[in-house]
Amino acid sequence: MNTAKSTWLDLMLNGAKNRQLLALALPMILSNITIPLLGLVDTAVIGHLSEAYYLGGVAVGSTIITLIIWLLGFLRMATTGLVAQAYGANDLHAQHKLLVQGAMLAVLLGAGVIALQVPILNLALGLSEASSEVERYCREYFQVRIWSTPFALLNLVMLGWLLGRQQPKAAMWQLILANLANIILDVVFVLGLGWGVKGAALASVFADITAFSVALTMVLQQLKREADFHLSQLLPHVTLTGYGKLLRLNTDIFIRSLCLQAAFAFMTFHGAGLGDNTVAANAVLLNLLLLISYALDGIAYYAEAEVGRAYGQKQAEQLREAVILAWSWSAITALGFCAVFSLFGSNIIALLTSINEVRATAQTYLIWLIFLPLWSFSSYLFDGVYIGAAKGKVMRNSMILATFGAFFPTWYLLQQLLLPEQGNHALWAAMSVFMIARSLTLAGHYYFSKDFLNK
Repeated sequence: MNTAKSTWLDLMLNGAKNRQLLALALPMILSNITIPLLGLVDTAVIGHLSEAYYLGGVAVGSTIITLIIWLLGFLRMATTGLVAQAYGANDLHAQHKLLVQGAMLAVLLGAGVIALQVPILNLALGLSEASSEVERYCREYFQVRIWSTPFALLNLVMLGWLLGRQQPKAAMWQLILANLANIILDVVFVLGLGWGVKGAALASVFADITAFSVALTMVLQQLKREADFHLSQLLPHVTLTGYGKLLRLNTDIFIRSLCLQAAFAFMTFHGAGLGDNTVAANAVLLNLLLLISYALDGIAYYAEAEVGRAYGQKQAEQLREAVILAWSWSAITALGFCAVFSLFGSNIIALLTSINEVRATAQTYLIWLIFLPLWSFSSYLFDGVYIGAAKGKVMRNSMILATFGAFFPTWYLLQQLLLPEQGNHALWAAMSVFMIARSLTLAGHYYFSKDFLNK
């Protein structure tokens, strides 16, 4: 029996493994790109109404909803990691249990968000400086859209479950069909029936329900392919006990997400105090950073599924190969982004804004974006590795250290002590150090773990 380890070159020239990576990553990259489309389509349709405050209300309302879903995104991550391990171990009982437990948790959290919608909305609006008209239409949008939260959270669980079983095309079709429904209903409700902001919100509600219906159909198809499966086999898992492992992992990932949002929110809100041109330029550059994350997250999804499967099978060599292959493709993708931003960054900025002052300001800080893919790609990749291994505590600790030991100290040191006149450079430097800290702590923990499968 040949037990020799595959070299880096062996893996990069292995057509089967590279095709498997692309088969898992590409559908998720396409799916990622559609994620912000629900809010964007609402915004585009409402943008054709007579007053700007309609658009402002929808923009603020959809941002609040998106933030809630992102903060509860641990439902998707935890489910993917644990299901991938159960899939690798061929443990159907555990896969069924995780599906039911995740769904029950999603329903409970969704109901909680609906019950707390008034204080959540008041808190969010209290942090903004929206005009009374924008606030009015934000409330109108939010109070309709919030009712689909349980469906959106159930979608996260089913998406995580399907990804854990290496079914990325299911996620792609779920999101494509949901966005088609949203576009059609937006046009009908807003432009056809004249329902305005409420119509846009209602279109997104039905889009979430459409996504839920598609995901549920695909989950049921997966279950029916199992020998001797019957829906009654899921009933014993409908309990309020035995959630310890899932809740611990969800809690760790939630804390991680809070820290991540704290860093990006600080950059947005503090940047707003540096002038209109600066905040607009930052918005352009952060959108490009979001584009980077979409591509790198697609490869990280491959790492989640493959690392989880290898972890469940206790196959250390398969796990090592998955990490090396995913890291290599992440590095290649990052270098590609660096080259594109270096050569065409100014042209891309010009496509995103026609305001000369904003273009000039964005180009001043473009140098930070050119190098950010290099600083950040390992952080995205190893997030996927640790999700697959269900090691939420490592992700949590890495993010806490990067946020409060790197991001905020770097900003304070530069802004308050060394370069007080270079406030936005201080923010981008802090973001760069933040990404480097995430990459080094996660990669370092993996590299120096002597028994990664068991610790």
